[in-house]
Amino acid sequence: MFEGRILKGYTPGDIGTIVALHAGYYSKNWGFGLPFEAKVATELATFLERYDENRDGFWTVRTKRDVTGSVAIDGIDAQMEGAHLRWFIVSDGFQGSGMGGRLIRRAVDFSRERGHKRIYLNTFEGLDAARHLYEKEGFRLVDQWRGTQWGKEVNEQRFELTF
Repeated sequence: MFEGRILKGYTPGDIGTIVALHAGYYSKNWGFGLPFEAKVATELATFLERYDENRDGFWTVRTKRDVTGSVAIDGIDAQMEGAHLRWFIVSDGFQGSGMGGRLIRRAVDFSRERGHKRIYLNTFEGLDAARHLYEKEGFRLVDQWRGTQWGKEVNEQRFELTF
């Protein structure tokens, strides 16, 4: 039984831990390297430095000892582009526990409560478990293209949820 809980907001060490979760998973499973890790670290740090709880959301999953997952809603451009769902991950040992679905639901509920009209996320083809969770919450694939924004060529995808 999974004993983790979802906490809102930043605590010291979150940036490094979440970057390490992403770097480890995407290196092992997709061959992503330094460009990806640097992108996650830079963008997550920038987001947290300008974090505004009236428009942005940031949640981590914690066990007694570890951070085992995260998700964020970046609402800085919500009026024009929509809120941006970012940094969604659940560590290997906790995938399938239901925590990923709870994180996505928390982000969607937060966005509704804040009056965001749309949420979008950028991902890539092949992350089937995550895609299932997105679609379960109502996200739909709206665009795809070949790209290298994560340091390796993949079939990039954009999903959106409109309220």
